[in-house]
Amino acid sequence: MSDFRRNCIERKLLVGTFAAIPHPVAIEVTAASGVDFLCVDWEHSQISRERIEDLIRAADVHRVPAMVRVPGHAAEDIAAVLDAGAAGVLVPRVSTAEQARAAVKATRYPPLGVRGVGPGRAAAYGYRIPDYLAKANAELVLAIQVETAEGLANIADIAAVEGIDLIFIGPGDLSVSIDAMGPAGKDKLDVAIRTITKTVLSAGRAVGIFRPTPDDVAAWSQAGISFFILASDTMFLGASMAAGVIDAKKSGGGLEVGEK
Repeated sequence: MSDFRRNCIERKLLVGTFAAIPHPVAIEVTAASGVDFLCVDWEHSQISRERIEDLIRAADVHRVPAMVRVPGHAAEDIAAVLDAGAAGVLVPRVSTAEQARAAVKATRYPPLGVRGVGPGRAAAYGYRIPDYLAKANAELVLAIQVETAEGLANIADIAAVEGIDLIFIGPGDLSVSIDAMGPAGKDKLDVAIRTITKTVLSAGRAVGIFRPTPDDVAAWSQAGISFFILASDTMFLGASMAAGVIDAKKSGGGLEVGEK
């Protein structure tokens, strides 16, 4: 079993971020920051399938696991990113146990699943297929994202599906789906998150969540969540740039450009 999968299953505190900038330089800079893993966001970014392999390769330079959030449930998309060498996959919008079982089948080779054998980067382009087949099922992380009212209602059945390593909560879409947006819906959303967390932990599986800032990571960690995707490279870039500009203008004492 890979260290990444073991740490997920054993519920070690892991903090990563979404990678949405489609360039290896961004991956290398982010990987060098101390994150435990990266999640390349193929669902909500301008990253092409070909570029995904370059981004995974860049993460490998720093020995940081790179998983990929695929656009949907298509088995061919899951196979593509795993063939490219991803350390795992995050499957969005899983709302039923049947969808969860389909994700397991697409991620695992027989007899655990139906993933097809291919000569991709993960198998050294065909030169090490037997070696890769021998370890892939044990090393790859399968995380599914619960982010709908239907998923909330079915969480006990979803959490019971064998082969799922981690259930990841998407609070943004979940808040929309259960009509709990904004400050007025915070308590309702928190109850839903805690319900999912308690149910998943009771089933013996790890829980993850997206957080836009680190402000409440400690609180959710105390609730049993161990896997955090913190913001994204684009969000960190924008926030850091904005803070730098504000500080620079403050330090300038209100002087106009060119004044001495």
